Amino acid sequence: MALLNFRRKEAPAETTSSPEVDAFLKDYSIEVMPRTAEKVEDFTALLPSGTRVYIAHIEGTPIEDMVATARRLNADGYRVMPHFPARIIKDRATLANWIAMYQGEADVKQALLLAGGVSEPHGDFSDSMQLMETGLFDEAGFERLHVAGHPEGNRDIDTDGSRRNVDAALKWKNDFQTRTDAKMAIATQFAFDAQPIIAWADSLKNAGITLPVHIGIAGPAKLQTLIKFAIACGVGPSLKVLQKRAMDVTKLLLPYEPTEVIQQLALHKAANPDFNITNVHFFPLGGIKTNATWAIENGGASTVPANPS
Repeated sequence: MALLNFRRKEAPAETTSSPEVDAFLKDYSIEVMPRTAEKVEDFTALLPSGTRVYIAHIEGTPIEDMVATARRLNADGYRVMPHFPARIIKDRATLANWIAMYQGEADVKQALLLAGGVSEPHGDFSDSMQLMETGLFDEAGFERLHVAGHPEGNRDIDTDGSRRNVDAALKWKNDFQTRTDAKMAIATQFAFDAQPIIAWADSLKNAGITLPVHIGIAGPAKLQTLIKFAIACGVGPSLKVLQKRAMDVTKLLLPYEPTEVIQQLALHKAANPDFNITNVHFFPLGGIKTNATWAIENGGASTVPANPS
């Protein structure tokens, strides 16, 4: 079974569009950074109204740039969800200031809480659970908190290659939702193979973790670009797939599109309505416009549901 779908640029366009895929892509989300958002002249020409847009906070990005991006996207009618990376937040006062800036200047009501991509904490926080325990998001009236998930594990957290620590953290976060009124979901790292994704999602359900899963999917991109990001993000099994593809010179120049993984997950969801993957979250590794265009051409222009996840 092929894990990735490649086609030559001159080949006739093939889409995944079907009732199952349309339903699966409804209320998809996408990620931007301030520096990439600056290059987009008009988001309303690319993304359906009401789309949830995550704003990635990379180390070194001034909070003012993050807030300005959030303000722009909110004004354009999008549900804005900035990252709060625990390890680059110095202390409780800094966190409170960020929350106040987002709310006061951009009317932000949602957040993705994660450890962040740095190895050593810059201050008091080392993980997202500590951010949640401050109570600041609840006090500020945030409507939704998302947390990170890793279908292929996370070597930074579980150095032995297991999922012991990441699964324990998800159980803690699941319990946090049950003892509070927080609306939560898991937003995952990107992966390329549907069957391991399904097995991972089922394992969460079997462990009693009821948080809905927003599965991370890499948007259309050059193979070389995907390999670069997979290495940077620690995507293990998927990286091996990409490296194998890269050994074939005839495929090295062909663009990747997430056709097969979306189709397979959509069909599984249609056959199993209680499947805990509820949404798709796109990482636009080949560019926001390229990803947004692919999503629209493949059924992602669906309107946002009345009660989005």
